[in-house]
Amino acid sequence: MTKRDYVQIAHQYCLDVIYDRILTCEWVKKAVKRQLDDLENPKGFVFDEMAANRVCKFIECLTHVKGNLAGQRIHLEPWQVFILTTVFGWKTQDGRRRFRRVYIEVPRGNGKSCLSSGVALYCLCADKEPGAEIYSFATTRDQAKIVFGDAKRMAEMNKDLRSAFGLEVLANALYLPSAGSTFQPKSAEGSTLDGLNTHLAVIDELHAHKTRAVYDVVETSLGKRLNSLMWVITTAGFDKTGICYEVRSMVTKVLSGAVSDETQFGIIYSIDKDDDWTTEEALEKANPNWNISVRPEVVGSLQRKAMAMSSAANNFLTKHLNVWVNADSAWMDMRRWDECADHSLSLDEFEGQPCFIGLDLASKIDICAKVLVFPRIADDEKTHYYVFPQFWLPRRAVENAKNSQYSGWERQELLNVSEGEVTDFRAVKESILEDCSRFDVQEVDFDPWQAAQLSKELEDEGVVMVEVRQTVLNMSDPMKSLQAAVYDRTLHHDGGPVLTWMMSNVIAHTDAKDNIYPRKEFPENKIDGVVALIMAINRAQSGQREATDTNLFLSL
Repeated sequence: MTKRDYVQIAHQYCLDVIYDRILTCEWVKKAVKRQLDDLENPKGFVFDEMAANRVCKFIECLTHVKGNLAGQRIHLEPWQVFILTTVFGWKTQDGRRRFRRVYIEVPRGNGKSCLSSGVALYCLCADKEPGAEIYSFATTRDQAKIVFGDAKRMAEMNKDLRSAFGLEVLANALYLPSAGSTFQPKSAEGSTLDGLNTHLAVIDELHAHKTRAVYDVVETSLGKRLNSLMWVITTAGFDKTGICYEVRSMVTKVLSGAVSDETQFGIIYSIDKDDDWTTEEALEKANPNWNISVRPEVVGSLQRKAMAMSSAANNFLTKHLNVWVNADSAWMDMRRWDECADHSLSLDEFEGQPCFIGLDLASKIDICAKVLVFPRIADDEKTHYYVFPQFWLPRRAVENAKNSQYSGWERQELLNVSEGEVTDFRAVKESILEDCSRFDVQEVDFDPWQAAQLSKELEDEGVVMVEVRQTVLNMSDPMKSLQAAVYDRTLHHDGGPVLTWMMSNVIAHTDAKDNIYPRKEFPENKIDGVVALIMAINRAQSGQREATDTNLFLSL
């Protein structure tokens, strides 16, 4: 194994950042400048080069456990060497650790968990702390086991590590009998986190913590040790009111010099506010492992998708460029929607043809929406969807609404207005029965909210009623399918202003699993027609899949 001067590698990294030989954002530059200033003026601290080199040498004796590098020894990149030498190199005059809290924000794919696992093993085996308690903390058991699982696998794959320190690998812990030290995963699920005496706390993906409970308990548990360390490594997130953004804000103040805290280390890999996120330079700036573990062809493809589909943009910005954004974003590219408009479309063209009806009922202030969707196989052998909406609203809602267009839409017969305070569901029922007499209605898809009586009456008339609850499970995939159909120009609508207005009101809420769900930003921004369309598209596509499967079996 070639001997490396890690302190020199870190120093060269600092110079490369300062002189723009490496693309980095302002927060990396500030972190690097802080280190260079500290080396010039230590302010009573001591930089221990031996300690700085030692942690890096230890981690490079470990092996990767995932991907195509599995089994190969870890090779620390200059940015990782900079972090490790800075955090572990600085000491107080009496030899204690200077930095007690570490905050590293870096996009997905840059080896966060691998680095954290290496730090955990070092603090367990080689940090010379008797009875060290090492924990990986998270809100769920599965998340807590990610860093621990990598460390456990590293220990299993490295016989020299186990024999050198007498390390024992147990089912749910790593144990060092000679020092009485242990490493375990901990989560907010199940047992309490109180009563811990933590030497190292690894918190992976702090942005996923919905409350500050775990963070506060962990921070309290560190006060009993003279050399304790909180190691937080995360991507950006969506919740700017949460604990992660609070910690991040503190770090930015420290890096900017607005707040003095000599015990806090922080570095944030992202883009600058005026950068064009659609460029490759932005990807390279935000991802320190660019062209190493972060592959340009993979992330570039995701970038192009985010550029083409507005609903994917915020998720991409957060996970791959480390930009904090609101989880709710405008969903549909309205230019693409308008390109799907065909003002010559007429229902008369679809007499007797298969049809799926989406129904989103409302009785008082929301709009009752019915959307007919006709799937057709076109000459390009793709399934095209032809969309025809119809809307109802009670008179009182029209009179009290902030939307001045309601009365105009009523005059144009684009909005059916029922006299009184509630929508006349009898009119809705009659319109559906008329549809069934004109078209080959496969089913009426409805949300059960306020629909029990109407659905029973229609079933009694022989109409096939299918309940589609408005859950994330039922809405996410068809939302994505609808958007894809718009972008592929396989969806066609008549250009009516009501549905177009509703489409422009939809914002897409994205959860941690990349599911999306339709929401409206304000109560007056109605989206009922879009919800009905999503339900109908969902069932129409299910019908197409079922027909294809049936044909496959018949051909055997």
